[in-house]
Amino acid sequence: MTTETITPRHVRTAEASPELGGLGLFTVLLAAALPLIDFFIVNVALPSIAADLSASESVLELVVAGYGLAYAVLLVLGGRLGDLFGRRRLFLGGMAAFGLTSLACGLAPTAWTLVAARIAQGAASAAMLPQVLATIQSTTTGSRRAKAMSLYGATAGLSMVAGQILGGVLVSADLWGTGWRSAFLVNVPVVVVGLVLAARAVPETRARRPEPVDGPGTVLLAASLLALLAPLTEGRAAGWPLWTWLSLAAFPVLAAAFYAVERRADRAGRTPLVPPSLFALVSLRRGLVLILPFSIGFSGFMFVIAVALQKGAGLGPVQAGLALFPLAVTFLFTSIAGPRLINRFGTRVVTAGALIQGVGLTLMALAAWREWPDLGLVTLLPGGAIAGVGQALQLPVIFRIVLSEVPPARAGVGSGVMVTTQQAALALGVATLGSLFLSLTPGLGMRDALIVTLLVQLATVALTGLLSLRLPRTVG
Repeated sequence: MTTETITPRHVRTAEASPELGGLGLFTVLLAAALPLIDFFIVNVALPSIAADLSASESVLELVVAGYGLAYAVLLVLGGRLGDLFGRRRLFLGGMAAFGLTSLACGLAPTAWTLVAARIAQGAASAAMLPQVLATIQSTTTGSRRAKAMSLYGATAGLSMVAGQILGGVLVSADLWGTGWRSAFLVNVPVVVVGLVLAARAVPETRARRPEPVDGPGTVLLAASLLALLAPLTEGRAAGWPLWTWLSLAAFPVLAAAFYAVERRADRAGRTPLVPPSLFALVSLRRGLVLILPFSIGFSGFMFVIAVALQKGAGLGPVQAGLALFPLAVTFLFTSIAGPRLINRFGTRVVTAGALIQGVGLTLMALAAWREWPDLGLVTLLPGGAIAGVGQALQLPVIFRIVLSEVPPARAGVGSGVMVTTQQAALALGVATLGSLFLSLTPGLGMRDALIVTLLVQLATVALTGLLSLRLPRTVG
């Protein structure tokens, strides 16, 4: 792989990829954390947003879904643009846009203004995040790449839990009277620091022979994802009007059209937005299949537990967030040990992780059954701590597997496909498990609705474990 390395003073073609140093790796991982934190940070802030902006339930769902939709729809395009124009350039531009849109969210005077700012924030995330993985793929090799990918996976998983905890702390702290707004405003100084560090420590890379943007593929992928995710995220709150069913019916047609266009371009020797030939890589194909059930279950759980603890158990935002603290702690420390475990046991670590996570979820369901409504940090600690260990043995490994065979020249495309799959699954998790929980609550009560939802998530964990048996035994 040959990349162009661009410095502020000159442009040169390097014989080898530039190296990503420790400070550069810290910077891109910081950027990787921001979009995922912001996907989950609003879960515990929604009641405060509703009260302050007089937002209806359907508008609140758009605050969550608008971000997720824009993020998922534009991720692959963001990866392609990084290959074309330079990953560092897109990274800096995306991070700056993320800071500005976070400021717009924090200053939003109305609910609909907040929805618009969240959609723009999702688009900024889609420009920034694919460059993180593409930069790691293009500037590291061997054990350094393996370590960096493990750290990325650990950062992603921890960010999803930390976002919910941080949201609760910030909303309750009510810094300078900002209330829920601080959950977005906190991004601004972090982005400023990130931009300064990125300008100094993140090298520029791009594909040596980048392909132009695939217009038809981009439009069809966006249409396909919107046709699937929009009705699932808004359907329940809107009462499932006709447009939701028409949209769902259009999804397989649009998806088939997208595949046909991409296959034709691939066979013609061009590089489509999502090259079907990329799925010939066994590790990528099977790893992506694992991301779906894992992410659906994880995001659905995070949304449901936030609602159940606040509306059912009567906890405040801080207590609801801190109830997940044991999960975050065990995830962190297990992730640190993850690379050694992978080197020794290979991908069977994922299977073990699914079994351990299943035990943790079972303990949490038992705690809800026995202790409701007295749920909190103490009652959820055993199950949460064990579930965190199981999750940490899965997510970082799966990310490593997906990209292990992707050539550096297609790093942007490969990372965009992976993160799009993850983000679409996160949005599906909130839409499906969240809708299941909210629809069951009136008839069963919140305790039983929570238990049923946890059992459904347990099924997704079992599916992840079974699918993991088909993974290659070792990973690079």
